[in-house]
Amino acid sequence: MIERVTTVVVGAGHTGLAASHFLTERSIDHVVLERGEVANSWRRERWDSLRLLTPNWQSRLPGFHYEGPDPDGYMTMDEIAEFIERYAAHCRAPVRTGTNVTSVRRTDDGYHVTTSRGEIRCRTVVIAGGACNRPVVPGLSEGVPPHIEQVTPFDYREPGRLPDGGVLVVGASATGVQLAAELRRTGRQVILSVGEHVRLPRTYRGRDVLWWMDASGVWDQRYDEVDDLTRARRLPSPQLVGTPERTTLDLNALTDMGVEPVGRWAALRDGRALFSGGLRNVFSLADLKMNRLLDTFDEWSRTTGHDAEVDAPERYEPTRVPESARLQLDLRGGEIRTIVWATGFRPDYTWLDVPVVDEKGRLRHDGGVVVDSPGLYALGLPVLRRRRSTFINGIEADAHEVIDHLAGHLRDGR
Repeated sequence: MIERVTTVVVGAGHTGLAASHFLTERSIDHVVLERGEVANSWRRERWDSLRLLTPNWQSRLPGFHYEGPDPDGYMTMDEIAEFIERYAAHCRAPVRTGTNVTSVRRTDDGYHVTTSRGEIRCRTVVIAGGACNRPVVPGLSEGVPPHIEQVTPFDYREPGRLPDGGVLVVGASATGVQLAAELRRTGRQVILSVGEHVRLPRTYRGRDVLWWMDASGVWDQRYDEVDDLTRARRLPSPQLVGTPERTTLDLNALTDMGVEPVGRWAALRDGRALFSGGLRNVFSLADLKMNRLLDTFDEWSRTTGHDAEVDAPERYEPTRVPESARLQLDLRGGEIRTIVWATGFRPDYTWLDVPVVDEKGRLRHDGGVVVDSPGLYALGLPVLRRRRSTFINGIEADAHEVIDHLAGHLRDGR
């Protein structure tokens, strides 16, 4: 028997639940399908010590916000899973857990959704699984000597589960720098392969740097105002970590700890990892972009009269360039026992049997409205409608506008 419902939402993380909130507000009947449990990725696909990058006071969802005792702290994974679970109960979302979506196909009047628990016909579908369903691992991983263990952030839990010995962490965005620091604190040799990255201080002028992003309006820049949207959507996450001490974790902090930076892993030849040169240029570009952003904050503070409320402007030491960064590493010599691939994530659209994904696996959409397939929508992707789109506090405005469009489609088929 085929069930019929107006809208199917795929994913019961904060994005899917926000979509459910606005669907309920508009009296649109729907179901939220989740392969695991509510907030499944936070529970099952994160390492033990991970905390949110955003301060707790920024944990805002439609009609719901953080009310705990530590607004300037950063939630642990258990805390964020509980926060999202409480939100699901708060908005009475019609969530069906343990329901894996295996296919979505077009029909004359909408979509046919095949799940592990039956078939559903609907007029609209909201893809709310986010952008981090699968870790990205470069093809050169296939040539790594078999005695070296390779893990992704989905596999990694804590240092004690890795083999003894040195670790090569590939990637220097938020994930890479956090794992490099955690591994180095255990006394291991850690080499960090660095490519393009976004450097930020944890605090600036006495406030969390993400307070500045929020207050100054930088996060609110719309996707149709961004000069190079494709590039903006591919930017790595900033080098930030959430700690009670509000610690800055940039490359200078890592080298002070004893982490060895090398260039981007460019090739693998005869068991040797070959790293690109030009660290000085990579570091200089990241420093330049950081300082431009800080200039933007300073200008906003000055012109809006906030200077008296914050500390004086400051600038940070340039990223220190190693005197002689190694250009190759023999992976057969025993120096490295583990490689951690912190090389990004991508969505999983293998279940989507609709021709709306490009040759690089990216969904073709205009602000969450999927191109060439009316009635299909997405939420939780980078710069979906604003620069804050992938953060918890960015989903409310995005979901509101996307569900507005969905409601219009149901009303008049636009």
